[in-house]
Amino acid sequence: MFMHNKRLQYTVRVSETNPALASLLLEQFGGPDGELAAAMRYFTQGLAEDDPGRKDMLLDIATEELSHLEVIGSIVAMLNKGAKSALTEASMEEAELYMSLNAGGNSHTQSILYGGGPSLTNSSGVPWTAAYVDSRGDPTCDLRSNIAAESRAKIIYERLINITDDPGVKDALGFLMTREVSHQKSFEKALYSIKDNFPAGKLPGLAPYASLYVNASQGEGDAVGPWNTGEQWERIDDIESRLPLDGGDGQASVALPEQEMQDFAAMTERLKSDPNANPVTGADLGGGPGAGKLSDEDLGGASDMADARSQAAAKRPFPSGEE
Repeated sequence: MFMHNKRLQYTVRVSETNPALASLLLEQFGGPDGELAAAMRYFTQGLAEDDPGRKDMLLDIATEELSHLEVIGSIVAMLNKGAKSALTEASMEEAELYMSLNAGGNSHTQSILYGGGPSLTNSSGVPWTAAYVDSRGDPTCDLRSNIAAESRAKIIYERLINITDDPGVKDALGFLMTREVSHQKSFEKALYSIKDNFPAGKLPGLAPYASLYVNASQGEGDAVGPWNTGEQWERIDDIESRLPLDGGDGQASVALPEQEMQDFAAMTERLKSDPNANPVTGADLGGGPGAGKLSDEDLGGASDMADARSQAAAKRPFPSGEE
């Protein structure tokens, strides 16, 4: 059961109306790394969790994330309050009001459609979606995802802090940013309190492939480091000579019942191409200057883009009555 305490977890002080900033702050209200997504992610994980310690932690943090949703939503509402009043009372000239509502982002949508209140969208107006909740039901997987989510949210708060000079807004965003750091530490402690937490799941990795590093992007810029060299890695540079890694023929195959095999053979025969054919196509029939080589002639092309523009200009029809 939930009960709402009317005091915010952190005091919100906004010094002036700023609808454009309000739109940007919506990224942490209804965006993929925002507070609603975090609350729903941790609530659903907590409800399914059987470990009493992790369950308690997840429900604690999920509930706090709702309080953070309230803080960021209150900031958005305060930043929109002046514009909402001006729009409702028509106290500004139309041009001034239009400019104030279109200062940036989707601030006009927030003011007109949502009346200055925070909408469950990101900063571009994209509606919140449950697809942001990426839980998989395995604590070693989900806790790593939670750590990454808190890290991403911390970076977003940093960027939001850098685009406002409102001291009260900066203070509140700094508080929210720092709580992301604290939550990340809790999730890391919970992850490493599981004795065997890597790799995720129960099945062990297959020995021939668990320590392979495949240098699949080669050329200038190749680099080495602890992620691809050292005693724990078997590095493959000559990929062609090592493929396929399982020692097979590297082809895809399927065993079909006799009737399906007959159907496949008939289909393949019916749809096979004739490598000796040179059919006349629509390009041959309609080809004009610049089409390049066709079946029976070479219609050339431009030498470069300047020549292409020049040729296009020469083909432009004259206005009626002119030559």
